[in-house]
Amino acid sequence: MTQGTSLAAHADWSIDPRKRWIAVAHRTANGWTLTAPRPVGDVSTLLARLTEQAGGGAVALGADLPIGLPRAYAATRPETDFPAFLRALRRMPDFFRVCAALTEIGPHRPFYPARGIAGMTRLSHALALGLADAAALSRDCDRATAERPAGAPLFWTLGANQSGKAAIAAWQALILPALKSGTPLRLWPFDGPFRSLLTPGSVALAETYPAEALRHLGLKLRGSKRRHTDRCEIAGALLTAMDRQSAIPDAAMRTATLSGFGADAAGEDRFDSVLGLLCVLNVLGGNRPDTAPADPWIQRWEGWVLGQTARPIVRPSAPPAAGS
Repeated sequence: MTQGTSLAAHADWSIDPRKRWIAVAHRTANGWTLTAPRPVGDVSTLLARLTEQAGGGAVALGADLPIGLPRAYAATRPETDFPAFLRALRRMPDFFRVCAALTEIGPHRPFYPARGIAGMTRLSHALALGLADAAALSRDCDRATAERPAGAPLFWTLGANQSGKAAIAAWQALILPALKSGTPLRLWPFDGPFRSLLTPGSVALAETYPAEALRHLGLKLRGSKRRHTDRCEIAGALLTAMDRQSAIPDAAMRTATLSGFGADAAGEDRFDSVLGLLCVLNVLGGNRPDTAPADPWIQRWEGWVLGQTARPIVRPSAPPAAGS
């Protein structure tokens, strides 16, 4: 367990504030105490609230959102790495404005589409960005592995299987303001191994993926996380996974777990927030790696999913080595 860490947390992210939930673990002498998921609330004060709760200790924060850029796009950028790119966004005022037509797409405005239109494809999106094919829109950690299906590419913003709008919301409201204000926010893996970033008073932010977390924890969800009954059926296994992390649920967390995190539409979000929190604790406990693969593009530009070890089944042709 990382000695300087007083608080671990995980936010299940969405463009819809009603679907943003966070689960928190407080460090104790013997492990962790888990508190029930609650709404993220005002994003502008989230890091300050977590830091205050940590009481001077470090905060280990996971979030289910993209943190990084696909290497084919990054290869066109003049910056040295993803954090430098984020700081350069002040010179790209339209970057987060989602394109309605292919003719609007460009390096300074890559998100697409604003709405569904006939004939739109990820291939046409990629070509409009100057990329070779649709595969170039994805980072390595977005691609399918032998253990899970592919995630959505960063810049795509339509449909249930998309993460672009969540990235826009989080980068604009959470990450960029923290970098601008000098908040001690450290981005994994760009700033180093996750556990090394956890110094007193700091917040280390890492990308997570609940579908990965299930496998890391040895859990099998029968059916769908969207179904209340299926979440209820995995409750016992989830409590066992907590025990393996020396994480004791408080009364509200135990009740939430046994009740499948509620029958309302936000139940799956509360469930994901807890899976992500256990993923963070699993890494802090040394049960999963806190480093990303030793690939310069991943380390400097693309980022990685915390705790993931499986590499993509299929990888496209790579651009020249990062920094070359």
